[in-house]
Amino acid sequence: MTAHARASAFVGLALVAAVTAGCSGSGSSASKSPPASHSPSSSSASGTQNNAAPTESNPPGDIPDNQVYVPFQGTGFTLKVPEGWARTQRDGGTTAFTDKLNTVRIQTASAPTAPTVGDVTHTVVPQLRSQVPKFAAPRVSEVTRHAGRVVLLTYQGDSAKDPVTGKVVRDAFERYAFYRSGHEVNLTLSGPVNADNVDPWRTISDSFAWR
Repeated sequence: MTAHARASAFVGLALVAAVTAGCSGSGSSASKSPPASHSPSSSSASGTQNNAAPTESNPPGDIPDNQVYVPFQGTGFTLKVPEGWARTQRDGGTTAFTDKLNTVRIQTASAPTAPTVGDVTHTVVPQLRSQVPKFAAPRVSEVTRHAGRVVLLTYQGDSAKDPVTGKVVRDAFERYAFYRSGHEVNLTLSGPVNADNVDPWRTISDSFAWR
């Protein structure tokens, strides 16, 4: 082979190698998958859902901490009741204040002597057992309020059926018997068993005063 022929063959081989390398590079580039795009908004939304604070809500029957109380004047006594609650007057000297699932009931009567733990246990408890649906867990004791020593009866029972929804609520009751000079006032506070109304009920029962 002449020198000229060898030179031509070398150039041809070089051109083939160059073309092959170019094609190989082009195919490699096309076969690569593009990098996955990162969406900041998608990540942010996911983080917001996972870390969102739960919605706060009061259990049914809880009286708000900012509830305002106003004076109620009965025959010979005064008492603070929640402002804005619906008032109803019933036969037998009974006044009731109601809001949603809670009720403050005030009943006056004449009595020759002050009620005792025994009186309430043997007289009032049987009466309520026959009047309150599923009456249960009665407990009678003496407690001190600002008005002095009073007889307290606590118990549970079913509420009346809601006329609209038909729902029945399990209620807890506190019944205070105040007495002075032939006058007895029975204060009954009621609301759902799971409601935390210890402070409101204490505010109302402590506000009772003879006048």
